[in-house]
Amino acid sequence: MRIGVLTGGGDCPGLNAVLRAIVRKGERVFGDEIIGFLDAWEGVQHRRTIPLSVESMRGTLPKGGTVLGTTRGSPLDSPDGVRDMKATMSDMGLDALIVVGGNGSLTVAEILAREHGLPIVGVPKTIDNDIVGTDLTFGFNTAVQIATDAIDRLHTTAESHDRVMVVEVMGRHSGWIATHAGIAGGASVVLIPERPFDIDEVCGRLIRRHGRGRFASIVVVAEGAKPLDGTIDLPEQTTDRFGHLQLGGIGSVVAAEIGQRTGFETRPVLLGHVQRGGTPTAFDRVLSTRFGVAAVDAVHEHRWGSMVALRGTEIVAVPLHEAAGRTRPVDLSLFTDVAEIFFA
Repeated sequence: MRIGVLTGGGDCPGLNAVLRAIVRKGERVFGDEIIGFLDAWEGVQHRRTIPLSVESMRGTLPKGGTVLGTTRGSPLDSPDGVRDMKATMSDMGLDALIVVGGNGSLTVAEILAREHGLPIVGVPKTIDNDIVGTDLTFGFNTAVQIATDAIDRLHTTAESHDRVMVVEVMGRHSGWIATHAGIAGGASVVLIPERPFDIDEVCGRLIRRHGRGRFASIVVVAEGAKPLDGTIDLPEQTTDRFGHLQLGGIGSVVAAEIGQRTGFETRPVLLGHVQRGGTPTAFDRVLSTRFGVAAVDAVHEHRWGSMVALRGTEIVAVPLHEAAGRTRPVDLSLFTDVAEIFFA
């Protein structure tokens, strides 16, 4: 078979491991030819490709980013996009397209498969771990480890200066990274999008903690965390060219409010894109490899309109419509029954 593959959305540790596994299983087991499309959906529409082979993918397992490049946007954004997709696949003799992407890319893939009959298989990817249908996404473990390492380092400087450190991590719609990194890093408070926070309650916890002689605290804030209505005046938010809110900055707002309301010396720390850059953890390399191998199997089983997923310890194929247009919130039992026990 001739199989096309693209990586869409934000970059993520483990993407190259997925591509490497797709190529290895396809080429060595089935005798497939793998065609890589550059810059996500744009590459398919404009036929920008590179051949992918076992030889060309050597040494990429530990590398972050994606050798194919990635960007946002989709063929659904233009009137001729779907026509271009069909023409590319027909003219290039492609039997299937594997889409490695997050919520947006998989939603587009589901529409193209269901409404336009394109032979597509999805691979879920996001450090936010918020794709419905799979227990975990690759990149999440790496992001949590990076955030936890940063929190470990911040503990020592916070303790040296009797400071409150407010650490902003990624998590637009869900608090998976914040919750896991907060637990692993021993945070005093964690703020997530699923639970609007009361800044007075946050400050009260910190005051009580410091009153017990603990003069250093770590507050972990997901970038999508929101205060209760009317409690904090937030700066006006802008959107990018795709209509997404430009997030980032809630950590600085929270740090300023804590400093003003408690008198404690408070510093914001924005981890930003460092969370999704660099080499993937061993766990993510293994999960990515399993996903890539399973994606090729799904192609040869003609499981169009499906995505590979982790359910328990098994890799399975599930319908893309389970994930399309949805976001998986953090497990609130983990937050309330575990994380909150350790809050100040």
